[in-house]
Amino acid sequence: MGVEVHWWNKKPGERAQWALDPLVGVGPLRFGMNSDEVASAMDGAIAHVSQGLGSGKGWGSYTDWGVTGIYGADSGLVAVAIDAMDGPLVRLRDIELIARVPSEVCADIQDLAHREGTPVRVNWSGDPEVEAWGVSMGATQELGLSSEGYLQRQDTMITHALLVGSELAEDPYGSEPVAYWWDVSDEQLNPGTWPVRAEEDRPRWDWTPLQSIGPLRFGMNPQQVSSALDEQPAARLGRYSFGRPWENPGEWILSHDRFDKAGVTAHYACGPGGPPTLGAVTVDGLTGPQVEFEGIRLIGMSVQAVDASLMQRLEESGMGITFACGGDLGSPGLNMYVRANRAGDTVVSGARFCRAEWEDHG
Repeated sequence: MGVEVHWWNKKPGERAQWALDPLVGVGPLRFGMNSDEVASAMDGAIAHVSQGLGSGKGWGSYTDWGVTGIYGADSGLVAVAIDAMDGPLVRLRDIELIARVPSEVCADIQDLAHREGTPVRVNWSGDPEVEAWGVSMGATQELGLSSEGYLQRQDTMITHALLVGSELAEDPYGSEPVAYWWDVSDEQLNPGTWPVRAEEDRPRWDWTPLQSIGPLRFGMNPQQVSSALDEQPAARLGRYSFGRPWENPGEWILSHDRFDKAGVTAHYACGPGGPPTLGAVTVDGLTGPQVEFEGIRLIGMSVQAVDASLMQRLEESGMGITFACGGDLGSPGLNMYVRANRAGDTVVSGARFCRAEWEDHG
């Protein structure tokens, strides 16, 4: 899911104030509306990004409002996603749900649910979900503008929400209409805790740009990667290749292996008819090994601080600066990108290290 940034022209008081009517609607929107009715209810809003809109199951992102409408098989509205940075400020009873510290919203939801005798569970991202209200909370990294006026990642998380009608309330993210918009089936389930390994407990890995990271050399096959780490993958994800219309889906192609003990994910490239080979390694900011670049510690640190130090070093060296699809800071000459890993209400830095031919897509 791409990041849309339309908030910089909005003053704090300009965000719409919406009330949630659980399982019925939110603000001027009611579940069951078609896309034309949704657009009309938001003063003629335009879905600048959409898929399958008006043709059955689909979704439309009304970026000027910070709202995404998700539609079911009959093109009726079944879910509304509220963006953390520029979406309406949604209130449930006496709780403000959007753009707040996640743990504070969680505590408020637990308190209200206790008073109303309503169960609260933890969703895939480790955030509260309440079936009786059709609410599934989430959080995203906060963005800001630097003193020079450019986009800057913060070290804080703020809340967003998926709000659904009664037909999806039992499993909001497990429903097909929602999965067309955001498929979380391959995401690592979070129990609601984000333990961060202490700096002194992290092994140190050397990095040779475009060639190797720690014991891993780009070009290794999956067996060699597992052997080098002395660990079997905790999760293995891939896809089926697409054949001609009259053929079967084709062979299963390995995409990446996740190694939880080492705190890294191995990403593989696979050409037509060729075996998978190591093309990139993502070091997790919470649990991965420490890696340095010219004295800058890249892993488990403040994302703002790493971004600032790395940008200064890259500008001084003339190596060039680039940003990956998700906003990760990197350098085309290094093919390395600083990533942000959630640690509860905050984020810590991770990184993805790639071989020269690897095109990073977030």
